[in-house]
Amino acid sequence: MTIGQIAFLGSGETSLAGGRIFESLAKKINEPLRIALMETPAGFELNSSQVVGKVGEFMKTRLQNYKPIVDVIPARKKNSAFSPDDPEIVKPLLYANMIFMGPGSPTYAIRQLKDSLAWDVIRARHRLGATLIFASAATISVGAHALPVYEIYKVGQDVHEVDGLNLFADFGLHISFIPHWNNAEGGADLDTSRCFVGMERFAEWCKLVPVENQTIGLDEHTGIIMDFESRSSEIMGVSSVSLVRDCDPVIHPAGTKFPMSELGDVHIPDPIQKDIPAHVWEMVVHAPALGDDKPSDEVIALAEERLAARANKNWAESDRLRDAIAALGWTVQDMKEGYKLVRL
Repeated sequence: MTIGQIAFLGSGETSLAGGRIFESLAKKINEPLRIALMETPAGFELNSSQVVGKVGEFMKTRLQNYKPIVDVIPARKKNSAFSPDDPEIVKPLLYANMIFMGPGSPTYAIRQLKDSLAWDVIRARHRLGATLIFASAATISVGAHALPVYEIYKVGQDVHEVDGLNLFADFGLHISFIPHWNNAEGGADLDTSRCFVGMERFAEWCKLVPVENQTIGLDEHTGIIMDFESRSSEIMGVSSVSLVRDCDPVIHPAGTKFPMSELGDVHIPDPIQKDIPAHVWEMVVHAPALGDDKPSDEVIALAEERLAARANKNWAESDRLRDAIAALGWTVQDMKEGYKLVRL
């Protein structure tokens, strides 16, 4: 069984550099490309679907030769109509062989995904071969320790660390990530490197994390691809990636590779489903065949209710039902003779 690759981008998921990384990953997927885009990190924003939708449109264009099917997973908030614990919302993840998570808030993503069905399914799919791609906020959130960027440089909280989703604990590694490593938007007057908090505050954060932690700093428009089969890491993009242990960086420029042993002693989970809840593993391994991908009876019932609400000019109820249908992975296109259901 081949574990999927994992890619991290320092920024620029819709840039030329990001597109090249996406394409290099798509080339290695030997089956029809099904992409799932996680909405979670931006789930607190009113336009979260548009934030992720832009990435989806970029992927469709950039990867058009692979004829990708792209699903947006609106797993926005726990205990809501768009919960990451809702099996219907999570369902497209069961079939995805490329899963992307990107912009938003790192700490929000951690709160919503920690111990969630969505996160367990993502981990299980990765162990069964799915490629994972993380950018921007998501890059921070999946590490062992998160830098609470907005809380520090926007809200003014003291420098502190937050426990992350710790994806690499599954493989015996203690790794954290900082994107926008070389950001220079502040110019000569303000240090905005190290994901906008600056070198001084990053040094404070670095002293707070355990000594065994290794931080990967990702320059903008630069990414790292980790291949568990070859046990190697490849740097792609326009700049470099820094491996920081004891706050002392080792720099790997774009176009180079280094063995994953530089990150620590990599262990593949044995058995492969170790630490994943049994019911989640069963759900992923025994996912029903996709068939002809028709809308479920529940989706059709909601669409009929919405049609009746529109006939009665109950626009608020119509909007509510449209959102409920979207949460199940479908959109309603209103037509003269009724409606049409289309996969998001």
